Amino acid sequence: MAERLSEIMTQNPVTVDARDTVVAAARTMRDANIGDVVVLENGMVRGLLTDRDIVIRGLAEGKDPSGTQVGELCSREITTLAPTDAITDAISVMRDKAIRRLPVVQDGRLVGIVSLGDLAVRREPQSVLGGISAAPPNR
Repeated sequence: MAERLSEIMTQNPVTVDARDTVVAAARTMRDANIGDVVVLENGMVRGLLTDRDIVIRGLAEGKDPSGTQVGELCSREITTLAPTDAITDAISVMRDKAIRRLPVVQDGRLVGIVSLGDLAVRREPQSVLGGISAAPPNR
């Protein structure tokens, strides 16, 4: 069984720049068939933007997605871990902070991302979350 995040993380996660528009980020998510992107500012991790952020912080607040920058909507209180950190560390952090995704950073550079689903697939593949997370995405 994998013990380090480097063994289960998604490498080369999809990113957008904090100055990109929400429409551009949404198209990036659509094209990559994902529900979140890591937000970078000057090459550094500055936040996470999810499809839920777009709906709750953007559309529901009446913001124009073609004129709103990603940096205005993304979650900016980001916890990161290193690829050498233990999977159990990620589980603890996610539980303690009630978060679903953790960017993985090495030497200040984004190298991956680990999601709650990744952990479920690896640790509890027979669980409902593990099964859902392992299923191919729908479009």
